[in-house]
Amino acid sequence: MRKVCFQLQVKPERMDEYIERHAAVWPEMLRALKRNGWNNYSLFIREDGLLIGYFETESLQAAQAAMETEEVNARWQAEMAEFFVALEGARPDTGFVELKEVFNLEEQLAAVEDD
Repeated sequence: MRKVCFQLQVKPERMDEYIERHAAVWPEMLRALKRNGWNNYSLFIREDGLLIGYFETESLQAAQAAMETEEVNARWQAEMAEFFVALEGARPDTGFVELKEVFNLEEQLAAVEDD
């Protein structure tokens, strides 16, 4: 399973509404994400609008491509796009900045315990 961590910037003046929208994501969107390999998906937001997302998937490209086929995703992304800074025409689900993992406790502990 691949771990994906990403960053987006929510417009500070839209944060409250963004948070409200994510308190009750459309059930059909939730099911589409799960069906298409977006597992253990979480979003975290800082007071200035910095948004960090995390999910696990077999393949980021396959998960994104599968969501491309979902009508509900097109509607959701169109509604969410207005909340973000600097997407430059990209949708939030494909326009994010992916972050590189530099430390993982379980992996390092497993390596040490194997010695």
